[in-house]
Amino acid sequence: MSSLAANHVPMNSSEHDLDPPRASYLDTRDSTGQNSLTSSPNNSAPLLHGNKYENDAYSDSERNTPSKRRGLLFWLGCAAALIIVVLAVILPVYFTVIKPKHNNNDASQNSTSGDNKPPAQTPQGNGTSNPQSPTGAITGGDGSIVTLTDGSSFRYNNSFGGYWVADPNNPFSGAARPNSWTPPLNESWKFGQDHVYGVNLGGWLVLEPFISPALYEKYDGAIDEWTLSTLMAADTAGGGLQQLEDHYNTFITEQDFAEIAGAGLNWVRLPIPFWAIDKWDGEPFLAKTAWKYALKAFEWARKYGLRISLDLHTIPGSQNGYNHSGKSGQINFLYGTMGYANAQRTLNYIRIITEFISQPQYKDVVVVFGIINEAIVSTIGKDQITSFYLEVHNMMRGITGLGAGNGPFISIHDGFAGAANWADFLPGSDRIALDIHPYLAFSGGTAAEPFVTGTGDQAGGTWPSTVCQWGQWMNTSQTAFGVTMAGEFSNGWNDCGYFLNGVTGTPTFGGDCNTWQDSTNWNDQTKAAVMNFGMASMDALQNWFFWTWKIGVSTKLGVVGSPLWSYQLGLAGGWIPKDPRTASGRCDAIGGAPNVSFDGTYSSWMTGGAGAGTIAATVPWPPASINGADAALTLLPSYTSTGPVSTLPPPTLTAKATKSVDAGNGWYDAQDTGPAPTPIAGCTYPNAWDANGVAAPPVCGGGAAAAAAPAPAPAAGAATAARTTAPAAAADVADETVARRDIGYGSR
Repeated sequence: MSSLAANHVPMNSSEHDLDPPRASYLDTRDSTGQNSLTSSPNNSAPLLHGNKYENDAYSDSERNTPSKRRGLLFWLGCAAALIIVVLAVILPVYFTVIKPKHNNNDASQNSTSGDNKPPAQTPQGNGTSNPQSPTGAITGGDGSIVTLTDGSSFRYNNSFGGYWVADPNNPFSGAARPNSWTPPLNESWKFGQDHVYGVNLGGWLVLEPFISPALYEKYDGAIDEWTLSTLMAADTAGGGLQQLEDHYNTFITEQDFAEIAGAGLNWVRLPIPFWAIDKWDGEPFLAKTAWKYALKAFEWARKYGLRISLDLHTIPGSQNGYNHSGKSGQINFLYGTMGYANAQRTLNYIRIITEFISQPQYKDVVVVFGIINEAIVSTIGKDQITSFYLEVHNMMRGITGLGAGNGPFISIHDGFAGAANWADFLPGSDRIALDIHPYLAFSGGTAAEPFVTGTGDQAGGTWPSTVCQWGQWMNTSQTAFGVTMAGEFSNGWNDCGYFLNGVTGTPTFGGDCNTWQDSTNWNDQTKAAVMNFGMASMDALQNWFFWTWKIGVSTKLGVVGSPLWSYQLGLAGGWIPKDPRTASGRCDAIGGAPNVSFDGTYSSWMTGGAGAGTIAATVPWPPASINGADAALTLLPSYTSTGPVSTLPPPTLTAKATKSVDAGNGWYDAQDTGPAPTPIAGCTYPNAWDANGVAAPPVCGGGAAAAAAPAPAPAAGAATAARTTAPAAAADVADETVARRDIGYGSR
């Protein structure tokens, strides 16, 4: 067992043991033990084994008396005849009347709480039609046929004991599970005991050039979603912005979720943009459309038993200047002249999302909410981002109430400051998790050391042992901070990848990138190196989300141009493990295990137990100052809290049900009635996305001095009115060619 953690899911040695037992209702084997009596066909009495007199209660003289034997045979014959008559009458009645009625009752009574069993209908490998569902069977395991709403179907492949559940009479059931070692959705997830094996759905609802290159290849000058949306909107003959929804509808589908569950994974991290809620004038994004597909993700995750870490990936003004933040270039979130105003607006978006996912219909699926992705702390400032995080914590817990089960975990990114810099962060807070994104690819080096070195334990050269160092940081943070996960990592040991460094970016790798941009030519040694590197990363990180599940094919290259970043391609190609549990112990095997362990036990308050919500720290909101601004906070532009509040709509349930179903109204806390931030009438504001270096305009409407005072921590189980001030924007980082992640831990 790896020294990384004492509670990795154990793997047995034999090949048979690698395949965990399926749920009992899916098991096709005889459930009777070899040394027990075998049940008779009518389950009424045991049949004796071959040595049938061994335990007979009769004496030898009784057994050998002919008259008694004949009498016994006579009466046995009468009894047998009577049983045959009875069965001839009862069985047809049972199977045509009683059993169907019983199954219908069971299915309709199944709910999202308590019972972790799937609906009573036994899954069929052929998806036998069920009158309760127009799409066929309502549950199934390995080999079952899944029929989709458009009438198409596919075979569900899951050798790990997972089963899907889709009951139109109970569409919010939590009975499904992706595999035998993961609790079903209606059972609590136990951080420290259960392990997160996840993938990101990057490039789906938040676009990135290297993940969806074909969209960017069509338009010269498209470098981020801002420029891509602008160029698409002008191309009405080519489809306009509808091309984005076409992408949403096809890039990730239900079958992807089924494949993710079948790959032994149990979580997905779902990046979403703020414009899934709305956009403001001057922003070119396709608004109020991505949410429709986020709802599909919730539905599909529930169906296959997967949990979601929802991640707000884009922020008004940009929090990092990267091409996946909405607009590359400047940071205008909590930085610069419009930093505070953008923060107000962002906090309201977090509020709206929190209200939706805290509803009972969704909280068992969306278990973690990443409130802002990769805000650059070195630019924004640690004090400023801490002020923001505490305000978000108090606002969210004012909506959800305190303690385990009340709303999602709040996930904050380390801002590339390193996990150690977040030790002892806000002790007494309620369920804050730390998200780190360790990448070697963006360290800026040439990655000159050999990588393809054979097929044994030393495949990958020294690179696997390098990433094993991450295990020490992870284990230390689990104790010093609390729940810590790697929200992103990849097999990118170098920075080769088509558009990986941006549409116009240039890799720093010192070798030939062509090798690493076309996996069709990889040999066994190359695949072994990537496999060893990836498994070492998984073992070190322990709770992780690979970036990303799928990379689209380039229309120019004709292949996936960033194969080191595609989990799906790696599974098919043989450089991603078929069972993620096999990564456990990899660092021990290659001599790279850390000397710091974590026993899986957190302080109670870290997971919503005793002491949660008793924060002693007092950090004012708004912060005392905004970096990059040429004026005091009180003189900076701000919005007024008088606008209407958007509410995210629930899904429209299309499957026919025999009873009414409540999908929620999008707003969990009825007491949260505060208005939303909106521009002050008559005031002129600088460009919220391009305000770095712009002088603060004359004070209009009171400036940031009108900001709301910080709220007290919420009481357990109580809901207070949500804050109407909100997060901030982002600062100046790289130029427009900056790609995904430009900082990596453990870099050479």
